[in-house]
Amino acid sequence: MQLRVCVASRNPTFMGLALHCIANVGSREMAEAFAGEIPKILVAGDTMDSVKQSAALCLLRLYRTSPDLVPMGDWTSRVVHLLNDQHLGVVTAATSLITTLAQKNPDEFKTSVSLAVSRLSRIVTSASTDLQDYTYYFVPAPWLSVKLLRLLQCYPPPDPSARGRLTECLETILNKAQEPPKSKKVQHSNAKNAVLFEAISLIIHHDSEPNLLVRACNQLGQFLQHRETNLRYLALESMCTLASSEFSHEAVKTHIETVINALKTERDVSVRQRAVDLLYAMCDRSNAQQIVAEMLNYLETADYSIREEIVLKVAILAEKYAVDYTWYVDTILNLIRIAGDYVSEEVWYRVIQIVINRDDVQGYAAKTVFEALQAPACHENLVKVGGYILGEFGNLIAGDPRSSPLIQFNLLHSKFHLCSVPTRALLLSTYIKFVNLFPEIKTTIQDVLRSDSQLKNADVELQQRAVEYLRLSTIASTDILATVLEEMPPFPERESSILAKLKKKKGPNTVTDLEETKKERNSDMNGSTEATLVNASTASTPSPSADLLGLGAAPVTNSFPPPSSSGSLLVDVFSDTSANPASLAPGSEDNFARFVCKNNGVLFENQLLQIGLKSEFRQNLGRMFIFYGNKTSTQFLNFSPTLICSEDLQSSLNLQTKPVDPTVEGGAQVQQIVNIECISDFMEAPVLNIQFRYGGALQNVSVKLPITLNKFFQPTEMGSQDFFQRWKQLSSPQQEMQNIFKANHPLDTEITKAKIIGFGTALLEDVDPNPANFVGAGIIHTKSSQIGCLMRLEPNLQAQMYRLTLRTSKETVSRRLCELLSEQF
Repeated sequence: MQLRVCVASRNPTFMGLALHCIANVGSREMAEAFAGEIPKILVAGDTMDSVKQSAALCLLRLYRTSPDLVPMGDWTSRVVHLLNDQHLGVVTAATSLITTLAQKNPDEFKTSVSLAVSRLSRIVTSASTDLQDYTYYFVPAPWLSVKLLRLLQCYPPPDPSARGRLTECLETILNKAQEPPKSKKVQHSNAKNAVLFEAISLIIHHDSEPNLLVRACNQLGQFLQHRETNLRYLALESMCTLASSEFSHEAVKTHIETVINALKTERDVSVRQRAVDLLYAMCDRSNAQQIVAEMLNYLETADYSIREEIVLKVAILAEKYAVDYTWYVDTILNLIRIAGDYVSEEVWYRVIQIVINRDDVQGYAAKTVFEALQAPACHENLVKVGGYILGEFGNLIAGDPRSSPLIQFNLLHSKFHLCSVPTRALLLSTYIKFVNLFPEIKTTIQDVLRSDSQLKNADVELQQRAVEYLRLSTIASTDILATVLEEMPPFPERESSILAKLKKKKGPNTVTDLEETKKERNSDMNGSTEATLVNASTASTPSPSADLLGLGAAPVTNSFPPPSSSGSLLVDVFSDTSANPASLAPGSEDNFARFVCKNNGVLFENQLLQIGLKSEFRQNLGRMFIFYGNKTSTQFLNFSPTLICSEDLQSSLNLQTKPVDPTVEGGAQVQQIVNIECISDFMEAPVLNIQFRYGGALQNVSVKLPITLNKFFQPTEMGSQDFFQRWKQLSSPQQEMQNIFKANHPLDTEITKAKIIGFGTALLEDVDPNPANFVGAGIIHTKSSQIGCLMRLEPNLQAQMYRLTLRTSKETVSRRLCELLSEQF
């Protein structure tokens, strides 16, 4: 009731406070009560400018919360004219509101286009002194300029009368980008570049002015070698979109050497990934072999988190631009050799389809895959491709004594016992195909099938297959065998399954061909340019991507993309946490604590099973190799490791893995890879539960998996003055956690240093006035934020005690890090 009275009053102070309250609460109830009244305040002629600003932003908040409760009406045509208001604060707030409303109701607000162009023209062509109150480091009204440019991206190019004026504005912005900076301050370049990138986004969105598109491409090309990581990232991202335009594709291609150099020398992984995206986008028949070769070279050292995506892109480009299909076969086999673990089923299925459908490449494929299989160590995916192709077309190379039927069979069978059950099943199918292709080795193959059909404890599928194939080869006549085992018919032409998978991973707009409809502008561009400008203007309250420790701003983009959640081989590692898992194995907690400051070692061991770990972490991503060793001489059957996470942990930690072979031979070891993404800070650790049958009895082992918050530390170097300045800034009680405790072991300086470094922070020398104290600094990287951390450890040799103090910007993080590190001493 009081709010309604304040809103209805004509006192601007009361009205402003009421509107702020409504916006801050922003509930559906508030929208139901006030969504009809606030538009009237906004368009009323006697409303003061400050109240209009508050009303526009309040209405925007309610619309975002409950769009169905904000009625469109007569006020919509009147609110557009606020773009002509003399008060730029009102214009800025109104532009934000109109942009959001126009995204859902474009027809209601299409008259805003000409007004936005007119206002933008006045800003761009004005001198900084004309807009003195709204000039930011010699850039006139950068926030309003960005918002107006973004509003224009809600609509197609305007009518000819407004188009000429808009083109002049965009040309002026591009011209100003070439001018020497009017200030050496970073805020000046941030504001200037934010307007520039939004202008380029509008040029790309309209995709109708060849001259502007080429100029935008050339401007972005200058940023590719800029010292600022953010600008290199944004330039590469924008050029990816430009590459899809028929007007600017050739201009983008002129920068190929610079992009390749960025791929080789760039330190930031997010920039390298954008370079890969740009190479993919600029690829055509004229440069396909060069780009594919560079991607393959990079793949050998690429960050593990993006290898699967690079593999998919190489496979797509090799297929799409293959003039000579022998080059395609060589490329895919090379791909399997370099990154076999990341070659999904879709990739090797596709090479099989293409070889079967093209008679001119079948003999070459058989010869090449036969030669590749002679390597001492072959990836299992190569064995699959080799088994399939030799089973179909091995006869094409059988005339050469070096690849006779028996040699082909012995070569494949030498890999048989090293492969998983599905691959062995495929090889058995190859063997029965050989019976039809090469009757002279029929007896040899029958002996192998007979042996496999009589194995004890063999996989049921393999045993059944061996029995049926043996019987078929024994009783069927030559004609029946030829009919049953005839060559595979050509596959029907359809969309590449690899392209479909990449679209599923990245979204269709990132992989659409030039011949298809033009890509929509990547919405991440908006967020990134806005973040650049916001960070420049809010240094006192840094965003998650801002400079956390006064060490120089981090890129506004996330450094790593998240692990792929698509693909038929990936399994959901989050089991039903409502079920009660087995209690933790004895010693699990102690072993878990030992891994807080190290990444490699034995996590668990009993008389049957040994579990080893090897981990690597970088920023908010990690990868863990888990090795399961069978210490007995008897098989483990139905071997099934499962990761168990609570609901809270599932929202903070994204874990993905692939299934392992359910049979672990006596004395053998199997490996499982877990891809880890830290979404937000977390307190718990996942539990690894392993179930298997040994000697007929079900075994159940559960251990805590050492994925802890400190694994996502990035060490940070700083001097004494910077450290204690930041230390004072983090002085509120909620930001500090302190623990005084008795040492569990004799105090040893070198061991203490090693543990602090292993914990993840940088060990800062000559920072603390007391040389006996230990000081560290680092940044916790999560997908949603970056959290600066300062650490101080004060040993008391006489009392054999420690005082540990952790300061971070988040209370829960300070508490968790303090707990983890205290346990180490």
